[in-house]
Amino acid sequence: MGVGFEREDYQFLKELGLSPHNLGCFSGGIWKGNGPIITSVNPSDNKAIATVTEASLQDYEGSLNACVSARKMWMLTPAPKRGEIVRQIGDALRAKLSLLGRLLSLEMGKILAEGIGEVQEVIDMCDYAVGLSRQLNGSILPSERPNHAMMEVWNPLGIVGVITAFNFPCAVLGWNACIALVCGNCVVWKGAPSTPLVSIATTRLIAEVLERNGLPGAIFTCVCGGAEIGDAIAKDTRIPLVSFTGSTKVGQLVRNNVNARHGKTLLELSGNNAIIVMEDANLTLAVRSVLFAAVGTAGQRCTTCRRLIVHEKVYDEMVERLLKAYSQVKAGNPLEEGTLLGPLHSPLSKSSFENGIKAIKSQGGRILTGGLVMEREGNYVEPTVVEISHDAPIVREELFSPVLYVFKFQTLDEAIEMNNSVPQGLSSSIFTRNPETIFKWIGPTGSDCGIVNVNIPTNGAEIGGAFGGEKATGGGREAGSDSWKQYMHRATCTINYGSDLPLAQGINFGG
Repeated sequence: MGVGFEREDYQFLKELGLSPHNLGCFSGGIWKGNGPIITSVNPSDNKAIATVTEASLQDYEGSLNACVSARKMWMLTPAPKRGEIVRQIGDALRAKLSLLGRLLSLEMGKILAEGIGEVQEVIDMCDYAVGLSRQLNGSILPSERPNHAMMEVWNPLGIVGVITAFNFPCAVLGWNACIALVCGNCVVWKGAPSTPLVSIATTRLIAEVLERNGLPGAIFTCVCGGAEIGDAIAKDTRIPLVSFTGSTKVGQLVRNNVNARHGKTLLELSGNNAIIVMEDANLTLAVRSVLFAAVGTAGQRCTTCRRLIVHEKVYDEMVERLLKAYSQVKAGNPLEEGTLLGPLHSPLSKSSFENGIKAIKSQGGRILTGGLVMEREGNYVEPTVVEISHDAPIVREELFSPVLYVFKFQTLDEAIEMNNSVPQGLSSSIFTRNPETIFKWIGPTGSDCGIVNVNIPTNGAEIGGAFGGEKATGGGREAGSDSWKQYMHRATCTINYGSDLPLAQGINFGG
């Protein structure tokens, strides 16, 4: 497959340091690559963009050795100075915001506004982490012993492995790396094999900041590769924490490998998110929110709305309005203005959609709109709405495409039970104006998800709050709140500043 790098509309890639053939391993401050050669493909037409030589296992081993050599220096660098480096990374991303956002849209397939918005999210995370670098505070605790002081001290883990997925090839790195870096950890990043150009372009910007400040390049390592590199990260005892974003199936394998060596995992896995629409809901707001949550990113968000649970009194009106909105969604080149729906990421994703539709029909589902692959170049499918029994097996799965299931309910308890009935537990939302309903929803007998929203969609989380879910979603938390504690280890420290040991009174030790 010949590369299309010389196309006129691809010339902006050169401004990001990319070329027709790229090395995919940034190791100890040096670009290398001795592994397989892969091709980055534009999902809008399934044609080649450029090639990347991935890292070999030997390249990976050299990268980790460099990290081990650099980690002590970085751990001992004062946290506010680490924050200053992250601030400069944020500025480097700002300078290339539109270009990097365009690359992300080109290689992943999400519309341009979302591509630019994702890069902006990393910039925002940099800003957040800079402030955090002066707030990594422990605790002073009262001691029950006289002349003793007790405190909690937080120290870096040393090296953090970050394995990210194709659907957010830049933002998920930001959630992890910005916090890990200010906490004093070196970062080893393996991006998705199908978005290597985003990985390389982002790493180049970070590498330039490290070089400009006279810091070892091994503080941040990029290792493009497939499952063998991910497996090496999971099994590497030099990496105390592995953050993995992807499917529940693969996440379980990562967890097992890391647990076997007594390491720690931060898992962000599958979502099967529901929006509940109560009879008193603002339907205009609800329709807009459902459309945004179900169709955005072509249904390839972990926070995509996949289940719509509507009170029977407003069901017909809600569905009618939603179908009208769906009919106005414009599909097309994600880089073109006005496009609301880009392609699925790969031909495999398109095949999964087709297989999912077959399963839906075999399980009694009725297609209200969509359900077809579009007759055009690329991996385009129709946004789809389905009436189906909530007990159908397909409903318990995460079909990673723009497919929305709709159901009726009569009581709030029934709706909450439906929300909680799936294995996943990432995001959830309810539309209502009733305070009693709201507080039950967010309380102990309400949603069992990690994200519990009211009158907003299931997607679009803010970085200031901890992001993550329960059950088969993994239980991890990234970004805001006290998520930084996962990237450090806690030590309880007791200091005797007196001349006696109370527990040993009455014993003569001589001297």
